[in-house]
Amino acid sequence: MKVTRDMLHKELQSSYWALKLSSKLLMNRVGIKMINRISARSKGKDIEGLQCGETSISSNSGGPAIRLRIFRPLHYTGDLPGMLYIHGGGLMMGNPEDYLDIVKRFIDKSPCVIIAPDYRKAPDAPYPAAFNDCYDTLLWMDKYAGTLGIMPNKLIVAGHSAGGGLAAAVTLKATDTGEVKIAFQMPIYPMIDDRQNSLSAKENNAPGWNAQSNKMGWSAYLQGLMERGEEIPPYAAAARARDFSKLPPTITFVGDIEPFRDETLEYVDRLLDEGIAVEFRIFEGCIHAFEVLFPKLEVSKEAWSFLLSSYCKYLDAYVYSPFLPTKLILHK
Repeated sequence: MKVTRDMLHKELQSSYWALKLSSKLLMNRVGIKMINRISARSKGKDIEGLQCGETSISSNSGGPAIRLRIFRPLHYTGDLPGMLYIHGGGLMMGNPEDYLDIVKRFIDKSPCVIIAPDYRKAPDAPYPAAFNDCYDTLLWMDKYAGTLGIMPNKLIVAGHSAGGGLAAAVTLKATDTGEVKIAFQMPIYPMIDDRQNSLSAKENNAPGWNAQSNKMGWSAYLQGLMERGEEIPPYAAAARARDFSKLPPTITFVGDIEPFRDETLEYVDRLLDEGIAVEFRIFEGCIHAFEVLFPKLEVSKEAWSFLLSSYCKYLDAYVYSPFLPTKLILHK
């Protein structure tokens, strides 16, 4: 899909050329390394007004210890909903601290405890490293729910972009195995199909994340499997799963000129075919991660409003029920 400036939402058009320049950083390993060097400076950063912690947990697969950030609201006692939040970055970049604004938005909207893993990145550790780190974090949350002060057996799994793809894969395994009960998932414009053969993915030259950067991310993540000529498993690319029938209620949205448009639409259609509750929106003229890059735009505010209102709706329907929200006590 060829994307021209005129195809962008009117609020995004003024940023077209700046985004085209930034795209160049996402198309080569030198640019990715530069981004990661800058990203590393934010490690350990906290969110004002929240209780922020950090811990490390052991890997169940023999990998290195997994660094986790833990965020919770101040002044609450009683169990809160627990969310595994997996950050984006094309499977190649970033850390939880790069996405603190997203964490704060969820907690401010409705109190919860968010656990965010600093999972291994594909250039240094391809599949299944990132997946294992995220799934191990979910198992740890489930095991230590009481200590963490989160509601047992009603966990939420969420993530944006590559984090959305990992969220979809983690939820898929949790529901396949029955090891952890997931109340609902929020894989936002998820990176879930390595085949990249849809209309929106092929030759997509949108500013920001596009077909070329997408190919590089998948190639880095799946390099071991590709070198050995192995079949790509659904826990590496969730769109490859044959059975979605056990998946939980889902919230997602996507821009209509970004590479992940069609795979997100197909994912939603398959969930609906299984009778699974879905809250979904598609935003016309919007590029990948538009609401994160430009949160003050009206179209971004609309996307955030949709996501956060859907999040509250699903908390009421699938987490608090049959528990009452009055279990939470605010101490002013």
